[in-house]
Amino acid sequence: IDIIRIFDCLNDLRNLETAVRAANKENAEAQVALSYTLGDAYTLDYWVENAKRIEDMGAKSICIKDMAGLLLPYKATELVTAMKEATSLPIDLHTHYTSGVASMTYLKAVEAGVDIIDTAMSPFALGTSQPATEVMVETFKGTPYDTGLDQKLLAEIADYFRPIRDEALESGLLNPKNMGVNIKTLLYQVPGGMLSNLTSQLKEQGAEDKFYDVLEEVPRVRKDLGEPPLVTPSSQIVGTQSVFNVLMGERYKMVTKETKDILRGKYGATVKPFAPEVVEKCIGNEEQITCRPADLIPDELDTLEKEMAQWKQQDEDVLSYALFPQVATDFFKYREAQQTKVDQTVADTENGAYPV
Repeated sequence: IDIIRIFDCLNDLRNLETAVRAANKENAEAQVALSYTLGDAYTLDYWVENAKRIEDMGAKSICIKDMAGLLLPYKATELVTAMKEATSLPIDLHTHYTSGVASMTYLKAVEAGVDIIDTAMSPFALGTSQPATEVMVETFKGTPYDTGLDQKLLAEIADYFRPIRDEALESGLLNPKNMGVNIKTLLYQVPGGMLSNLTSQLKEQGAEDKFYDVLEEVPRVRKDLGEPPLVTPSSQIVGTQSVFNVLMGERYKMVTKETKDILRGKYGATVKPFAPEVVEKCIGNEEQITCRPADLIPDELDTLEKEMAQWKQQDEDVLSYALFPQVATDFFKYREAQQTKVDQTVADTENGAYPV
């Protein structure tokens, strides 16, 4: 991995400085992604100023991360032109096909001088994914933007992935609902990954008929929480809270820990203030922090090292444990069983016996 894409769900650049320094120290390409969204506060000046701050921070490239497919073609021309004038860093545009405009947006962005576009191989393209690689390659063939990529080799790659796509459709892993164009994305500003999550959450609750009610609740909850961009993890937080608000029949009757933490300032600064009545209902008079949230967290590496010492075989194991403690521990047990041919889950550790 040579490019490390670093982003913050609130575009609070204070949360990225440590990661950028770490990537630079290891000679990786630190690419800072700005989560693109719409709203009064998200002006052209907002994006340009943030691009300048990213360059000053020491990042090597900038990604415009349009996770909901909200960037329209002519807006892309404006945005890319302004950012190219403001910074000397390469600019990568990442969007999703959810709203149906992504290929046109890429075309205008490339003409405006964007350096990189993110695409997906055709079997897994479109819908909540990206425009198809092969289509963009063909579009720019014979122009000053010709990629030089070989369509025959791309066809081989597509042939490899097509049966995998068909299998995922058959098993239900890939929901056909997420493969089409949903123009309501432009109205609700819901990214592709969030649409998939909402679909599965409501399916689990047997409440798929509430899908559009939840979609209408999303922009309201987003506004209550300071109008953050909807991207991991803010999209999950806003989405889950919207599901609760609809299913409970009363807004904020049940409040997730993550919603409370956003209101406490534990994720960082939002571009707009929170709705005072929502703060009152969810966290009352609890203290709200305004500093960089990580300044209040003690260094955890030594603690984590001690906690998982018995499983450590390489440094990456500590990272796996730090990010996903339960999943990582289960994997470590499985790995040990494969290596020692002793499965601890069936061993009688009390009596030191093992079934043959």
